Parts: sequence; C-alpha cells; structure tokens
Amino acid sequence: MDRAARDRLKWKCRRGLLELDLVLERYLRQYPEDAELAELLDLPDNDLWDIVSGRSDRFDGNLRDIVTRLRAN
Repeated sequence: MDRAARDRLKWKCRRGLLELDLVLERYLRQYPEDAELAELLDLPDNDLWDIVSGRSDRFDGNLRDIVTRLRAN
C-alpha cells in the first residue's frame, strides 16, 4: 500500500461517532496497511458501529477476520 492509499484510509476513518473514531484510530495504529478496512468504511456510521460493537453480524462473510480484529480493539 502506497502513502496516498494509507492517507485515504486514514481520512476515511474520520467518522461522526467519537466511539467509532477511537476504535478506528487504535486499529490503524496496529494495522496501518489493512486494505480490507476500506470496504467496511463504506458503511454508514451507525451500521459500522453496530458491527464493531457486536450488536450486528450483518456484514460480508469475507470480512469476518477484520471485524474480529476491530472488536478486539
């Protein structure tokens, strides 16, 4: 992943929910080049927060690993 792609990913992690911002910021520090994260970041804030917080399992099955890592943060 090049610098421009990392910067775009970091920018997409800026959300409207503080809780989500904190989780995503912590996640990016551990996994700065996780391109799979971009697919999840296309979701609306509330849907993404429900997935990250474990209230929803409505996400593509191929994203299970990244969701597991996000929930661990």
